[in-house]
Amino acid sequence: MSGDFPFEITPYTKEEHETLRKIYTPERYRHNIHVGPSRYVLRVEYAHHAGNIYNMPLRSDDFVVLSFPRSGTTWTQEMVWLIANDLNFDKAKEVPLWKRYSSGIIERSAFLSQERIEQLKQQNAEDPVGAQIVNELMKPTYEVLANTKSPRFITTHLPISLLPPALLDTCKTVYVARDPRDVAVSNYFLYKDNIQEIVKTTPFKDFFELFEKDLWFRCPYFDHVKEAWSQRHHPNMLFIFYEDMSKDLKGTARRIADFFGKSYSEEQFDHLCDHLHFDNFKNNASIGIDDNYCKFGDFQKKNFVRRGKSGGWREYFDEQLAAHAQQWIDQNLRDTDLRFPQ
Repeated sequence: MSGDFPFEITPYTKEEHETLRKIYTPERYRHNIHVGPSRYVLRVEYAHHAGNIYNMPLRSDDFVVLSFPRSGTTWTQEMVWLIANDLNFDKAKEVPLWKRYSSGIIERSAFLSQERIEQLKQQNAEDPVGAQIVNELMKPTYEVLANTKSPRFITTHLPISLLPPALLDTCKTVYVARDPRDVAVSNYFLYKDNIQEIVKTTPFKDFFELFEKDLWFRCPYFDHVKEAWSQRHHPNMLFIFYEDMSKDLKGTARRIADFFGKSYSEEQFDHLCDHLHFDNFKNNASIGIDDNYCKFGDFQKKNFVRRGKSGGWREYFDEQLAAHAQQWIDQNLRDTDLRFPQ
């Protein structure tokens, strides 16, 4: 591991791996680890980058978007970028979102094992385009950021505790949270239908068991959210809910604009909200993943935006599972004033 990193990293136990293997199939993801006091679940490759991410230099004009995966990250990224860039819709359409955020999440390199990198190199040795993409994928995002002109736009699914300690004292940070039941459903379908890491016949309740027991990637969910919630009064932190975005998109846009010190007319906010309306957003070609990059990852679909529906979890929770999930939520929120909008 490069750089100083203050937290313990431990491998999954044999029992944890056996539980995961009930639905999780690819052999190249067989090595998971727990990180820090909360025992966040990450790939073993993360250990090689943890110190460099934790000690990554930040700038006062950086814009950072944080979230647990499938909490409305992409929607928030587009809104943040446009508001911070004077509603430059032309550039937003011209430059893919992932490029506007310095080639993706800062922990991107933690997804590719050396074995997988060597495999990709061999497969694309005679393909100039493929070889270039492999080289780009190999380069850690924090190195890309070091050579990116200001203002930089940064996104990550890592919790605040694993990010540079000076984050909130240095740059504007937006955290988006979503009802954990909707988050679980969205993760389930991402991996089942898109990345195809879940056996096709796996029932949702089996996946939710992994999510609830903090054995799924990025969990524990509640520790992730509560770390940000505890910092919601920091002047450089704006904590928003996906549910509020869904109910009052313009109101959320105004909050972000105020947070950034930006002022726009009613007509401009209307234009922004039309651009971000879910039907338009889902069909926005600038939001998806480039075709050339899809074949190098696990994504089977170029656009991984799904339904954007708040409360859609009710379609996948039977009465017994819903009651169990509510008990799980209540238990985790018992000692906090965090509540998810209904």
